[in-house]
Amino acid sequence: MPNVSKGKAMPQEFEQIRSADQPLDGEESAPVAGARTDDTLDALDAVLDDIESVLETNAEEYVGSFVQKGGE
Repeated sequence: MPNVSKGKAMPQEFEQIRSADQPLDGEESAPVAGARTDDTLDALDAVLDDIESVLETNAEEYVGSFVQKGGE
């Protein structure tokens, strides 16, 4: 059981660490978060499109490359 004094909270229990990309109180963060989300979704879509095109052209070869042979 943690060693906690009754009625008194230890400072480290409530300390919040702010990283460089977190806004200060009162700063607007929604547009930045939205832009990052859009960039991330675009990158994810590009990767999924690449995977889809590979699977459309040579799915059997692609899947076969993951099959273990002789205890590999």
